[in-house]
Amino acid sequence: MEQGVKRTQRDYSLTFKLAVVDQVEKGELTYKQAQVRYGIQGRSTVLVWLRKHGRQDWSHGASIRSDRRTMVTTPKDLTPEQRIKELEQQLQVMSQKAQFFESVVDVLEKDYGVSIGKKATRQVLSQSQVEGLSIVRACQFLGISRQAYYKRNRADDQRRTQGEQVAHYVQRVRQRQPRIGTRKLHHLLSEQSSEPLKVGRDRLFQILAEHRLLVRPKRAYHKTTHSFHRFYRHPNLLKPGPEQTTPVAPEHIWVADITYLPSQSGPLYLSLVTDAYSRKIVGHHVHEGLHAESVAMAFRRALKQRRSRRNLIHHSDRGIQYCSELYQELHARHGVQCSMTDGYDCYQNALAERVNGILKNELLLQSPSNLDQARTMVREAIQIYNSERPHLSLKYKTPDAVHRAF
Repeated sequence: MEQGVKRTQRDYSLTFKLAVVDQVEKGELTYKQAQVRYGIQGRSTVLVWLRKHGRQDWSHGASIRSDRRTMVTTPKDLTPEQRIKELEQQLQVMSQKAQFFESVVDVLEKDYGVSIGKKATRQVLSQSQVEGLSIVRACQFLGISRQAYYKRNRADDQRRTQGEQVAHYVQRVRQRQPRIGTRKLHHLLSEQSSEPLKVGRDRLFQILAEHRLLVRPKRAYHKTTHSFHRFYRHPNLLKPGPEQTTPVAPEHIWVADITYLPSQSGPLYLSLVTDAYSRKIVGHHVHEGLHAESVAMAFRRALKQRRSRRNLIHHSDRGIQYCSELYQELHARHGVQCSMTDGYDCYQNALAERVNGILKNELLLQSPSNLDQARTMVREAIQIYNSERPHLSLKYKTPDAVHRAF
């Protein structure tokens, strides 16, 4: 957390709050550990979230007391001969143990190329794991000089400090974009004025792995399109070929799609309208059913924000909602040309599918409890996607910035 920057509840998205609450209630973190890890200001901020969004009763806080009972053992009464024999057996075991680990280290270094000598020495000495072991003796054991040991320590300190600064910055970014990818993070880091934050791509991957900040892809599939119906279908104007239409400016081609949005109260659906040139989401609506009226709400919102009068193409799949009379009347009323996929082929509406995946896999990580909460989470996620998330296909610009440039 940056010093001197005061944050309010508005700085944390609802999705981020629900993710923190979920981690605390699962026992992955205490509320204090979550506060430190994510740089959350305020002593009771996380507790407030737990009381408001949690499924447990946090009205009296939570405490986990460790079992303080200790085992009391009594030494055996041994004769000197028995004691000597016992020590000889222990010495034999320790000698075998030392030989075993020396062999393991040799195999790691020779067969796998893992150099662990200097790192292991520093960790053992800094933590005083071997009583009475000096730095000189440890370096002799591993065949390195004392100067090399101290030089390596300074380099490791600098790398650790840099790694902590980068990880801290990534945690701040992910408060609003929980699953932003490494390439986009590398671009954001390269634009920072602080020199320690500028790291190479491979180094950034290593830092994220060390701090467990790498994101894993998610896979899910829910069919929301009914393509076999009696309604009129339009040709695909975006299909590759001599007559293919490609976007040349904002508000030239819009792509639309419906995606499944799981919730605790039952299935919800999200209708999106996205500008094919700027990748900006220009219209959206969260609804409980797959009725044409609900799907048309997203298109109406997009039309209200339309600024130019150039010819507009609306592209979608052949879902029954887009082919309905209600939706087609909106096309005719506003002079919009309709384009549709040839059949149930998601690759013919790839841009819309990609936007669905970004919202669900990067920004909407928690399941909302009801329709109102879902609409709040989607509104926040779309605002972050449009104005904060750098887009790879836009040369790391945001959709809002590209949309405003025209």
